[in-house]
Amino acid sequence: MLEASELSKRYGDVRALDGFTLSVAAGEICGLVGHNGAGKSTFVEIVSGLIRPDGGNVTVGGRDPVRARSDVGVAPQSIALYRPVTIREHLKLFGGLAGLRRAALRHEIDLLVAALRLGEFCDRPVGVLSGGQQRRAQAAVALIHRPGLLLMDEPTAGADPETRQALLDVVKQRAGEGAAVIYTTHYLPELAELEATLAVARAGRVIARGTSAELLDGLPGEVRVTFQDEEEVSVSTTDPTAALMDLLSGTERPVTSVDVRKPDLDDLYRSLAVAHV
Repeated sequence: MLEASELSKRYGDVRALDGFTLSVAAGEICGLVGHNGAGKSTFVEIVSGLIRPDGGNVTVGGRDPVRARSDVGVAPQSIALYRPVTIREHLKLFGGLAGLRRAALRHEIDLLVAALRLGEFCDRPVGVLSGGQQRRAQAAVALIHRPGLLLMDEPTAGADPETRQALLDVVKQRAGEGAAVIYTTHYLPELAELEATLAVARAGRVIARGTSAELLDGLPGEVRVTFQDEEEVSVSTTDPTAALMDLLSGTERPVTSVDVRKPDLDDLYRSLAVAHV
């Protein structure tokens, strides 16, 4: 669905993208992670057709991003809605611009209002809504025309747990129906819940790509033992059973708790960031 190869983009002396390469298939959720300045938002702007790259190639369903805009849904990091306009009016406007009419438009609005729990405030102006409610409204606008590619740029930033879960559920549903999804976030547990593949960006390029299991394989986890005298000992290890036996074999002190933590996405990002310094 999405093919991007060797994208470059400069802003004066700043190199925002430097050989950025990424492919995302239909039905795939790709978690795009990286620190601020890694190039994530610039990449989203190029794929959505808002800006042109200085070099490289990108296609959406085989088309140039500008020509493919009707098949792309974008939920940008900053709220981009009309404050005096209600959520329902937003959905009617953007659904209509995408070609939805009458019964089909009403049907899609009703589905999104229910899925994103917008019913209680759907007819209120966006400007009076909370940040979490605005996040849901912005996601609904991106989803209204059932695009083949969804670009979700930090969609749950500052959102409450209810908003977060509603958005994740809808993203998973749309991917299950065949949409390709690029989901940028700093909240890595969301990607585990979405069962997303991962693309780790740094300094304007993707430095690692694959499934969570593939990228976590071989990374150390942690074994933590707390003794009755309240001393806590932790060991970073790729073999938790052996590490635990070593910790316990050298002491006769009573143990009050044992915690074994598997490597997670935070460990992955730290290892990759250090490796590419």
